[in-house]
Amino acid sequence: MRVGTFVLGAQFPGQGQGEALHRAVRTADVAEEAGLDSVWLAEHHFVPYGTCPSAITLAALLLGRTRRIRVGTAVSVLPTVHPVALGEQAALLHVTSGGRFSLGVGRGGPWVDLEVFGAGLQAYEKGFPESLDLLLRWLREPSVSAAGERFSFREVPVVPRPSEDLDEMPGPEVVVACTSPASVRLAAEQGLSMLLGMHVGDEEKAEMVAMWRSCARAAGRSPEEIAGAAHVSAGVCQIADRRTDAVEALTKAMPGWLKQGLEAHVTVDGRVRAMRDPVAYTELLCGLHPVGTPRLCVDRLSATSERTGVSRFALLVEGSGDLAATEENVRRLGAEVLPHLG
Repeated sequence: MRVGTFVLGAQFPGQGQGEALHRAVRTADVAEEAGLDSVWLAEHHFVPYGTCPSAITLAALLLGRTRRIRVGTAVSVLPTVHPVALGEQAALLHVTSGGRFSLGVGRGGPWVDLEVFGAGLQAYEKGFPESLDLLLRWLREPSVSAAGERFSFREVPVVPRPSEDLDEMPGPEVVVACTSPASVRLAAEQGLSMLLGMHVGDEEKAEMVAMWRSCARAAGRSPEEIAGAAHVSAGVCQIADRRTDAVEALTKAMPGWLKQGLEAHVTVDGRVRAMRDPVAYTELLCGLHPVGTPRLCVDRLSATSERTGVSRFALLVEGSGDLAATEENVRRLGAEVLPHLG
């Protein structure tokens, strides 16, 4: 089992954007010091829900600041970028970091981002498979051309190649954020591990893993490849000497952040999007994830891994909104939880 942090750069009420980003960077620094496996970086545009607009740029900074920890995007929003541009950046980070970079990609949402970056709604609704296929070919082949609905260009060489010997080191790990049967099937057909959201519980995650395995078998993936898939479960973690104190820390801070962050999302086509109730959502997250004493956190993570078959975790540790409390939370995760996990 491998445990890492999930960093949004969340801007809580009354905080500046620089404060949120500083906490994000410090979280990664302390995660490496505490012995965690990884740090996963979210990407959002134009909203205080997350102040990092380019997960891969922040990943580059953190890879330069650290020496051991794996750094991944969770996720780079594929419809709003050119897959080749993203592939070039991913290859660069893979080579220069000694293979410590993971590229998580996803569809994002029907947000105004699609208008600002010129992608259009079609890129979100229908273009993800084409974008993912082009990205994977860029990371796996020595030269690439395209003749699709969205991307069309002559053959060009891949520079830098993720590895000169593609058989031994085929490039950065690619993980797909999965929230629907269609995305699960797509990830399975490509043999890519899934990133599963923090809004769903063990039963639904177990169903998604079972579906992934079934689709992977149907697509001809080998038993070894299927057994070796390392899916990632996003969640929330808050550690305290008493569960009530951990829950209180989150219920005091998270609803305000969720309310202003979720309300700031604007759809590109004016469609109505029902947002979650911030208090109820916070309570749901506290119930689903390792929020409480170190012993409870160990038991919760172990139970989730056993029930779902998920071997990696990306845990939101900044739910208190406070830098010092976040750093303490990460240190306790490393010192009091990790040693007791398989």
